[in-house]
Amino acid sequence: MKYRNPIRIFIQFLLITIALSLGSCQRSSSPSPATSSGQADPAPDNQASWQDLKVHFINVGQGDCILAESKGHFLLIDAGENDQGQTVVSYLTNAGVSSLDYVVGTHPHSDHIGGLDDVLREFPVGRILLPPVEHTSKTFEDLLDVITNKGMKITMPKAGDTYTLGNASFQILAPVKDYGEDLNNWSIGVRLSYKDNHLVMCGDAKADAEADILKYSQDLSADILKVGHHGSSTSTSDAFLNEVSPSYAVIQCGKDNSYGHPHRETLEKLEKRGIQIFRTDQEGTIVAVCNGSSIAWSIGSANMPEANHKAAPLAKAINTGAPIPQDSGSLPHDSAQAYILNTNTKKFHLPTCQSAVTMNSSNRQSITENRATLITMGYEPCKQCNP
Repeated sequence: MKYRNPIRIFIQFLLITIALSLGSCQRSSSPSPATSSGQADPAPDNQASWQDLKVHFINVGQGDCILAESKGHFLLIDAGENDQGQTVVSYLTNAGVSSLDYVVGTHPHSDHIGGLDDVLREFPVGRILLPPVEHTSKTFEDLLDVITNKGMKITMPKAGDTYTLGNASFQILAPVKDYGEDLNNWSIGVRLSYKDNHLVMCGDAKADAEADILKYSQDLSADILKVGHHGSSTSTSDAFLNEVSPSYAVIQCGKDNSYGHPHRETLEKLEKRGIQIFRTDQEGTIVAVCNGSSIAWSIGSANMPEANHKAAPLAKAINTGAPIPQDSGSLPHDSAQAYILNTNTKKFHLPTCQSAVTMNSSNRQSITENRATLITMGYEPCKQCNP
């Protein structure tokens, strides 16, 4: 693979060197310190709803894209294919994202990192995490070009490293060793946690990589499993599934995709265990809201969360497989949606409001919340945009 500048060569040297050292990494390795985007806290600590962990499984067709947010801080894992970049940018913008604390590219396949170059061009990023492996594709080169041009540094995390995301945190589960040319098994795996709620997401890691995760990880239990490799039978082994023991499974795949994802074998494993399944190819974008003890779901949101979006009502489901109600119409004041807070005037605005657009950045705070909660937090609706 030819690189266009010395910096690229140095980056690849580091990738190979760190890859060789991963085999000896244990879960007990010293965690890397978390970074912050520098966003000010928009609400007092006693506002429980603001502290919730929200995880958006964004519908990007045959690919992965996950946005996690807690207390105004954001983590993006993958961004779908190349042609989904602007879709992801629009989703993030309409969700109130102005910067990203972390961006994770799980592995170099285009259906995971294809849209990341667009995201990196559009948003300031605190830290970008990539596995220590290279690829010869133009998609991978385009991503490295943007990273180099923006003067960013790549973090290559080790299993056991822990990062803070608002009131939540995530721990690196994988990769744990050198997988050679098997890019799927190089996938960065994470366990995202907020109090007693946990999610496990391991990209396209296959059964043998899952077995390695089991060897090095002390606790994999989770409420939600992002099913590996879009529901392929090569992932989600019985041993891994038994250890995670999720109540919910989310499968990100494209409608009528040519791979036949999700495979029948995987669905049968999930159904046999009574795990409730959500699929982006059937339900569009899926949002899980974790309050630390229970999980609420919003489904059927195929497009971006626009200010006037008619979201499906959130169903309280405490790991019981409770039925999820479908869209029953507009709930403009009860549904969570994107707003802009002015922490100085204590008013909230629609993202498209002129006052929000021209607001001083030191007073501006993005939030995804329902209207009633903002009012209880002491904010007043803007009289111009009438959110």
